[in-house]
Amino acid sequence: MIERYLEMFRDNVVEIRDVDIEDIPKYMARYPKKIVYFPDLNGYGAVGNLWAERKRINMVIGKDLHEILIKSIDVPTEYEMRKFDMKSESFSLLDFPFPKYYPNDGGRYITSGIVFAEHNGKRNASFHRMMILDDNRAAIRLVPRDLYTMYNDAIEHGEELKIAVVIGSELNVQIASATSVDYNVDELEIASSIKLLTVGNREIAMKTPNGSVVPYKSEIILEGRIIDEKVNEGPFVDITGTYDIVRKQPVVVFDRFYARKKIFHLIMPGGYEHYNLMGLPREATIFWEVRNAGVEVQDVYLTPGGCSWLHAVVKIRKHDEEDGRRAIMAAFRGHHSLKHVIVVDEDIDIHNPEDVEFAIATRFQGDRDLIKMGPTRGSSLDPSSYEEHLTIKMGFDATMPLENREKFKRVKIINS
Repeated sequence: MIERYLEMFRDNVVEIRDVDIEDIPKYMARYPKKIVYFPDLNGYGAVGNLWAERKRINMVIGKDLHEILIKSIDVPTEYEMRKFDMKSESFSLLDFPFPKYYPNDGGRYITSGIVFAEHNGKRNASFHRMMILDDNRAAIRLVPRDLYTMYNDAIEHGEELKIAVVIGSELNVQIASATSVDYNVDELEIASSIKLLTVGNREIAMKTPNGSVVPYKSEIILEGRIIDEKVNEGPFVDITGTYDIVRKQPVVVFDRFYARKKIFHLIMPGGYEHYNLMGLPREATIFWEVRNAGVEVQDVYLTPGGCSWLHAVVKIRKHDEEDGRRAIMAAFRGHHSLKHVIVVDEDIDIHNPEDVEFAIATRFQGDRDLIKMGPTRGSSLDPSSYEEHLTIKMGFDATMPLENREKFKRVKIINS
């Protein structure tokens, strides 16, 4: 699967040989938007920055990613099941090409692992970072969401939570696994719907020996259990490029290792791939909320300068003077970690920061067009937030008024 992507994007691939595992972050940082391929690291391959460029995502999913993701969340599609056909091999986590990305990290980290679990009929797929402890154990960060709920329920009933960690999957699976949806939704059904809308086929899955349902086209699978033991996890550099705190987190014990090609997918913490995989699903939920508020939304962009998490720009076609304010409030509903949002007109290129700044400079007045909220719950990743992650949120209505719009428009040179 990863080999297919390497071939598809071969003009964007930088191949690095004769390096050690600890050198991986240096090259991923040197080529932040190129695909960095390490063909031989202790007998394994590794690929970094795979989805660091949005144009590569567009090539696979299409330019209408927001619409596709919204439709997939609204109408998940059942996936097909096949027989599990992979054989287990001996392994040590310490031999795998997972680096220590930053000098003060708590250890070597698995950053691209998607955890698949099933508990009391509920199936879940979600990204979780894992700090390697020894040959077969890691500390797993559980944010209080679905997997956290499943784990706590299992432990309360004297059970361990069986899981399978997939490293290297198709893009539709990665995007679906990065979404935040209701507890009873199976993210693999969202992945199946994305695939159906883009290539016309449903997702194919299989059940591992411990009962975890995973994509059939999984590159690498680590089968294991999250146990009733906690250790210090971190420090870890998160999406803001700043260190997250050290916490007591559960231990996962891995029992079996399966691989098709032994090419590991690596995600640089705080890099562009991290931005895209975390941010794109939130753009879709903002898009949905703004449209649901009765505003004609055209595009949404979580900006790299805002770590693709804290800052959004929303492009609308304005029909009512209140549309800008409606879009601001809807954007905050669509992404609860959002801190600042700018709403602009359809003539603004929201991917161009100079265009966005122009809209603020010429179409915004602080006493009239600013919405200020809080202190209210913000992102736990924002180092400037107050206690309990409280923050001040602001929305900038940088749209033109409906009357006298001509005086706000930039004059363009007409080629003769």
